[in-house]
Amino acid sequence: ALDLNVVAKGIKHALHAKSPLLSQREIRQTMIAFQQRRFARLAKKNLEEGKAFLAKKAKTDGVVTLPSGLQYKVITAGTGKTPKLTDKVTTHYRGTLINGTEFDSSYKRGEPATFPVQGVIAGWTEALQLMKEGAKWKLFIPAKLAYGKPGKGGKIGPNATLIFKIELLSVGE
Repeated sequence: ALDLNVVAKGIKHALHAKSPLLSQREIRQTMIAFQQRRFARLAKKNLEEGKAFLAKKAKTDGVVTLPSGLQYKVITAGTGKTPKLTDKVTTHYRGTLINGTEFDSSYKRGEPATFPVQGVIAGWTEALQLMKEGAKWKLFIPAKLAYGKPGKGGKIGPNATLIFKIELLSVGE
């Protein structure tokens, strides 16, 4: 937490003095330490909230929990081919955080996405190899099978549990 007295002292000093209280190096180190503490708190919070969310989902009718921690619910089973690790797939999908915030959607872009089964997050790779063409599933992916502690960009925070609605349109080699 910031010490407001120290902040006020720094502002007063900056307004009336010619030289800063801290060197550029000390300022940089202080800012880095502050950001690291903030990141660690957010990572811990997200991990705890994700675990609670997944524990609740595990008790929901129709939700399957795999040994890896990946959870899924079949919306439509599908009848076509099942992709292998070496295949490419074409999907439509919508990704959200557990609070409902959407971070990606092929539906919004107006075109499906094609990619290698092994070229996506581990939770997707695992789920895709269980699906059949034509299937629609909802995935609940723990952080360790998503982007983990680093998160991804500004939209997916550290240790974020993710939700995806995936429609497997086709399997190709």
